[in-house]
Amino acid sequence: MKKSFIKFILFIILISSYSFSLSITDKYPSYAYVFAEFDVDESYIYDADFERFVLQNEKKIKTFYKRSLSRGKDLLPMMKGYLMDDGLSDLFIYLSMVESGFSPAIVSPKKAVGLWQFMPATAKHYNLSVYSTFDERCDPISSTNAAINYLSKLHRQFGKWYLAAMAYNCGEGRLEKAIKKAGSDELSILIDDRDKYLPLETREYIKKILLVAMIGESMTLDFGSGQYSSTDDILQVEVLGGTKLRELAKLIEMKSSRLIALNKQFKNAMVPKNKFMYKITIPEEKMVAFYLRYELPEVKKSIKPHLLSHYVSLGETLESIAKQYHSSIEDIKTANQLNDDFLTLDTLLVIPVSQGLFEEALKN
Repeated sequence: MKKSFIKFILFIILISSYSFSLSITDKYPSYAYVFAEFDVDESYIYDADFERFVLQNEKKIKTFYKRSLSRGKDLLPMMKGYLMDDGLSDLFIYLSMVESGFSPAIVSPKKAVGLWQFMPATAKHYNLSVYSTFDERCDPISSTNAAINYLSKLHRQFGKWYLAAMAYNCGEGRLEKAIKKAGSDELSILIDDRDKYLPLETREYIKKILLVAMIGESMTLDFGSGQYSSTDDILQVEVLGGTKLRELAKLIEMKSSRLIALNKQFKNAMVPKNKFMYKITIPEEKMVAFYLRYELPEVKKSIKPHLLSHYVSLGETLESIAKQYHSSIEDIKTANQLNDDFLTLDTLLVIPVSQGLFEEALKN
């Protein structure tokens, strides 16, 4: 018994020693992919400052990663989709993770707010409303679109994605001065801990983004599936000013706590009355229930009362879908609040149909 116990202890020590002795490239085989997505040279993996940062912080950042991923499971499919649709790497979700831990209403000591931590002035510049009763920085979809526009602008300005990420943290002016002083925009030079061209916060910020991305991608966790992911996407619909989220949740048969969590931009779970219409976020699975039960005055009489759901397939157009369901293009656009005829693959549409077709579909 005693010998077995000693063997077990020696085995644990051996495994621990082996794990500790693994190189960073062995522990995080995805580093090359991560670095390429952020325009970082592969050789940076051997940078002494970065190696030291990884060894000192990987344990707590792994814990932070798991907690953040669990918290953001309802938001990640949307965030990844919007990033890729606009030509950005989906790895920029890790920038949001570092900024907020995927907490939609988090407020920093500097008064930055939301998933992407917008300051009031920057938020307004990118068309996010900031009021006491309504703060779009807490709206996951609107703030993600604003962040994409801001990051795209920074990339056009600096030419490399890691520079865009650092400018997102410290500001364009600060980064421009650092590049000029360093005489280079190379990452290892700009964030060298001895020369200190940039603040410590920014130097650690980009390292943290790279490390958390290496952790996430090396764990081969696809945010579209797995333990922490959600099978539901989210989308925006329009409601009247004065709508109470708890009453709406009851109407479309979902938990009020979840609807409120998706709409932290509204204070006291109430849509303000000072505008006629507001966009709110709901799970995609509740889209049909919303259009069946919540009717807006201006569309109440313009669409048929019977709706079927339809996922857009490759090659389909509004015209072909309208013919399939004996509906009209205008009715489909009105029911889905579409401004043009452009359709995205796998998008869920609600299709206004005749009572006969609706009843036939129910039977089948």
